[in-house]
Amino acid sequence: MKTLLLPLLALSFAVSAGETLLVAPRIHTLNPAQPTATAMVWNDAGVLLAVGEAQALRRAYPKARQTSARNATVVPGLIDAHGHIMGLGFALLRADLTGTRSKAEAIARLKAFEKNLPKGEWLLGRGWDQNDWPEAAFPTAADLDAAFPERPVWLERVDSHAGWANSAAIRRAKRELGGDWQPDGGQIERIDGEPSGVFVDTATQLIDAVVPPPGEALREQALRRALSAASRAGLTGVHDMGVSRADLALYRRFADAGRLPLRITAYADGDSDALSDLCAKGRYQHAGQRLRMPGVKLYADGALGSRGAALIEDYSDAPGSRGLLVTDAKALERAATRARDCGLQVAAHAIGDRANRLVLDLYDYLLKPAGDAARPDRRWRIEHAQVVPVADIPRFASLGVIASMQPTHATSDMPWAETRVGPERIKGAYAWQRVLQSGGRLALGSDFPVESVDPQLGLYAAVTRQDLSGQPDGGWYPDQRLTAFEALRGFTVDAAYAGFADSEVGMLKPGLRADFLVLNEDPLTVPPLRLKTLGLRSTWIDGKPVSALD
Repeated sequence: MKTLLLPLLALSFAVSAGETLLVAPRIHTLNPAQPTATAMVWNDAGVLLAVGEAQALRRAYPKARQTSARNATVVPGLIDAHGHIMGLGFALLRADLTGTRSKAEAIARLKAFEKNLPKGEWLLGRGWDQNDWPEAAFPTAADLDAAFPERPVWLERVDSHAGWANSAAIRRAKRELGGDWQPDGGQIERIDGEPSGVFVDTATQLIDAVVPPPGEALREQALRRALSAASRAGLTGVHDMGVSRADLALYRRFADAGRLPLRITAYADGDSDALSDLCAKGRYQHAGQRLRMPGVKLYADGALGSRGAALIEDYSDAPGSRGLLVTDAKALERAATRARDCGLQVAAHAIGDRANRLVLDLYDYLLKPAGDAARPDRRWRIEHAQVVPVADIPRFASLGVIASMQPTHATSDMPWAETRVGPERIKGAYAWQRVLQSGGRLALGSDFPVESVDPQLGLYAAVTRQDLSGQPDGGWYPDQRLTAFEALRGFTVDAAYAGFADSEVGMLKPGLRADFLVLNEDPLTVPPLRLKTLGLRSTWIDGKPVSALD
């Protein structure tokens, strides 16, 4: 959200011990038993004591400190169900190629960024998307070499599933990259047997391995920048997908020092040391209630934009290509089985229809109940669930699998997505209403920094299926649009449920945390085109305004 996080004028006080009563014209609680209210009371521990009508609560809590959110709307705190906190932080410290309309524009941005780099330091950046360029084709090392003949350049694609290197970076690779071999789960793009400069999915590791790792001071700076950006956007929670042991340790230091301005639900980075820690010690929960790790993030395939998403049939615009499984089926089964046996939640990245079917089949097999027993409440998730066979969509509900989807992916991908998969497969792509109408649960997020961290844009995309200029008229495949209530629920109630936090956040009702936003406009009544500019007045966590960030 564009507005800085400043407390309301009427709320600009240090919350004192005791009880606080907030009165507002409209409070959308998202609690089905009490959808709306005009007041709520919380204690000094940040727990809601009562939600109801202002007059009644004033009588019931005569000693509570009273304040008014005049002419405003209050909603539960927004939770991004799929983001990458350290990825966002490093993106904010590197060259930003998001939205470039040509290779020339991308190189111009890189040259401007390079002016502040020490000699010999790698030039790192992210955000390029060849689909936005006139030729709509992958770039090459030669495109970078003229501007950067000596300095190594490594640029992450917007979806984080491909990278673009210059020749100086390729020369630093630890092994010969020529020939016709390919790494498991990846693709080295080549010209006449030599690497062209683009590396897809696991092939990116060949360059990542030789990029100097960031020092601890830079990692702390990245985390501060990411937390600030997420909080200023109005997020009170983030599900952080793919967190290493080192990243969790950094988050713990911030949590210990009271420096987490939002709640982080972290997922271990695959079958790694972070998963080993969870298996040895159980699900992690920080005493301060703002950091937890309940499960693991696994990868099935790549991304649609770089044609790494695993499809059942050929890409419609690339005959002979069906994408990539970045983790082979046996390894995926081993990791998911390990997580199940350790009592952990699994969140598996699956974008293509082959990958989604593979993961649904795997979940069905691993979570099959014994005898007449009901399926356990594992809340396993599929991250993105982007292109799903229409016949498989009802399986989300029947298996109790959460579809964790990102509305802005649809509006970013709509210029080219149908070209990739054709007119039939597109019916199961970005199919939010089909998931809901089949009884599935839909947790919404952004996948930042792939998309903007601003949740207003997610609400807008979910309701309109249009770009920021209001195109296409009526929305792209408008039958899959969400209502404003469904979109808000996806960022609150269902996101909280997906992170095993529904007993704490997601609604405004007694016993839950006082996490909420104060908005200039009512997201449930404004015209859809105004959802992207609701106007954030303040963000509250545990009954305290978040107004001063590192």
